[in-house]
Amino acid sequence: MGIGPLKAVFLDRDGVLNRVIVRDGKPYPPASLAELEILPDVPEALAALKKHGFLLLVVTNQPDVARGKQRRVVVESMHAALQTALPIDDFFVCYHDDADACDCRKPKPGLLLQAADKYNLELNTCYLIGDRWRDIEAAQAAGCATAWIDRNYAERGPSKPSTVRVASCGEAVRWILEGRSLEDNDPL
Repeated sequence: MGIGPLKAVFLDRDGVLNRVIVRDGKPYPPASLAELEILPDVPEALAALKKHGFLLLVVTNQPDVARGKQRRVVVESMHAALQTALPIDDFFVCYHDDADACDCRKPKPGLLLQAADKYNLELNTCYLIGDRWRDIEAAQAAGCATAWIDRNYAERGPSKPSTVRVASCGEAVRWILEGRSLEDNDPL
C-alpha cells in the first residue's frame, strides 16, 4: 500500500456521535457526562472508517461555555469518554459564541483548517458528517465533501445542498466507503 495524503472524516459531535436533547424542535447538547449517550450505529460506523485508514476528527461548537451555561471541564470529560469508547483521533473545539466573531466557530471553516494544518490534510479529499447547517457550510467553505444527517430540526438547512443527505451516521459512512471503494478499486 502506497503512502498518499491522509484522508480524514470530520465529525460533528452532538447529533452525529451522541444523542441531542431536542426542545421545541431545536437540538441541545447533553448537559453532563451522565446525559452523554452514543448513538447506536456510531461505534460500528467509525470502526469501519478506521479499518479503511481514515483519520477521525471531531469538530464541534460548544458555545455554552462562553455563555456560562457549561463548564469547559465537563465538555472535556465528555470528549474523554467519547475517545475511550470510539476510535477518534482528535478533537477540535470552538468554545466561543457568535458575538466573539472568532474564525473557529462553524459555519466558518477554522476548525477544519486547524486540523488540516496539524495533520497535513488535503481538504478536497476529506469528508464531513454533520447534522446542522453550520457543519455543512463550514465543510463546504473548506472544500470537503459533506454528508448532512437531516434530523428535521426546527432550523434552516444548509444554504447550498450537501453532497449527500442521509438519515444517520451509519448511512453517511456507507456512502463514504462506497465512494472510496469506487475511487480506489478497493473492496469494502
